[in-house]
Amino acid sequence: MTFNARERVQELLDTFAVPGANAAQLFCDRHPADHTAFTVVGSDLVFKDVTYGALREQSARFATALSALGVRRGDHVATLMGKSAELVVALLGLWRLGAVDVPLFTAFAHDAIAFRLQATGARLVICDADQRRKLVPPGGVPNDASPLVVVARGEAFGHDIAFSEMVGGTGAFSGLSGDDAGPVAVGGDGTLAQLFTSGTTGAPKGVPIPLRAVASFVGYQEFGLDVRPDDVFWNMADPGWAYGLYFALLAPLASGTRSLLLSTGFSPGLTWQVMDTFRVSNFAAAPTVYRALRAGSAEGRRHALRRASSAGEPLTPDVIEWGSGAFGLEVRDHYGQTEHGMVAGNAWHDGLLQPLQPGSMGTPLPGWRVDVLSESADSLAADGEAGRVAINIAQSPFFWFTGYAGAPEKTAERFTADGAWYLTGDAGRRDAGGRLYFTSRDDDVIIMAGYRIGPFDVESVLVTHAAVAEAAVVGVPDAIRGEVLEACIVLNAGHEPSDALAAELQELVKTGFAAHAYPRRVHFLAELPKTPSGKVQRFVLRRELADAAPND
Repeated sequence: MTFNARERVQELLDTFAVPGANAAQLFCDRHPADHTAFTVVGSDLVFKDVTYGALREQSARFATALSALGVRRGDHVATLMGKSAELVVALLGLWRLGAVDVPLFTAFAHDAIAFRLQATGARLVICDADQRRKLVPPGGVPNDASPLVVVARGEAFGHDIAFSEMVGGTGAFSGLSGDDAGPVAVGGDGTLAQLFTSGTTGAPKGVPIPLRAVASFVGYQEFGLDVRPDDVFWNMADPGWAYGLYFALLAPLASGTRSLLLSTGFSPGLTWQVMDTFRVSNFAAAPTVYRALRAGSAEGRRHALRRASSAGEPLTPDVIEWGSGAFGLEVRDHYGQTEHGMVAGNAWHDGLLQPLQPGSMGTPLPGWRVDVLSESADSLAADGEAGRVAINIAQSPFFWFTGYAGAPEKTAERFTADGAWYLTGDAGRRDAGGRLYFTSRDDDVIIMAGYRIGPFDVESVLVTHAAVAEAAVVGVPDAIRGEVLEACIVLNAGHEPSDALAAELQELVKTGFAAHAYPRRVHFLAELPKTPSGKVQRFVLRRELADAAPND
């Protein structure tokens, strides 16, 4: 059969972007009940297959219980959960009601979580038991005035509600029918979730994700990743971030593709074991994962990989070279953003496959027109000329971003004056063959292990310490994570630099913002480099710290 990408793009839009589109039906109910949706794997490699039939039954009961708690269409409900069957049931239950998920990364500390709950007006929180403590300020205790909390994967205490009782129809939820609620058809423009993305300044920005966006997610799964019905697919990304939510959960559910969920933390050894034991044939992860696998690799590893893909940060040629030996195939780089999903890449689909050019993030995927605008005008840059990576809206039928929630000024900054182009905020170039190359961010966002970290988020925590007068954080190159975060601190009078103070500031970020975003090194400076108008010149700090970085 001849491959026609344009026809397939339209088919996907006709499925997910139409007025009557129903998320529960598209993600679950239309698939055969006995087909496996996810294989959930534990740290001991014990696994459980979760079928679409089980998901339908459990999510319907959960939706009924949520309805009894007052959750209605359009309400925001936060999920602070790791990769698990319970998370999938919770999401499907929300979408049966037409409610909106607010994904919360499990490495976030209390303040980062509280900001997102307040910004979205979340009606309640569904969390794993080991995350419950983060919903109250450090040292505080839950009380009846606290937000309503549903506790999964552990015991609920006090005023909390047990996820197991809601799904099982027991306790306060006995007698409820799984057919009492939904499914509600929100249509292609209805909102499924609201993710937050960080920038250089100001608070993180909310990105509403409509059901129509799933057309592009499935398109990437087919065009970019080349996931096929007989694949054992494993995307390692966390569902608290875009690549995990979009392509480890939403796209597999929408396409009826079985995939793996590892319900424990990352380690190279365990990753190799999972790949070997379950004969993973299609694998996707951030470059950091591949670098860690390289460092922890061993001779004689068995593998069944047919496709290996990378996203989240630029893929360096050394990983491609290593992958060719370790896997017997190239690791292919792909490019995208929270605001769009994946829009370009070195596609794996047989009908799109091209020779790999190391260092290139590939070409635009079907459904997208991605190009490079010049630095000084909203016109195309010449081949090889450095410019701004942008998306042509009229020529991108998959384009779905309508703006940041409640932030029209920030939204306007993302578009050219005529509204024709979306500006990604990345600098790059295009070669004569149409391949795109990432050069740098045009802001100071740090991309560490595939996670976007806004310097404002970390600096805002650091300056709360009594010893800190000023703080600036930057990304410094790292052999494993791509970049790591380092902090430059100017102290208040009467305070002296010390290793103990550096450790105290690191811990402050872990507890005040997020465990993954603490500065790996703290530098005490007499002053920060600034422009005449007083803005911190982070590029100067990046250059100086990169030059001084140890070779470890």
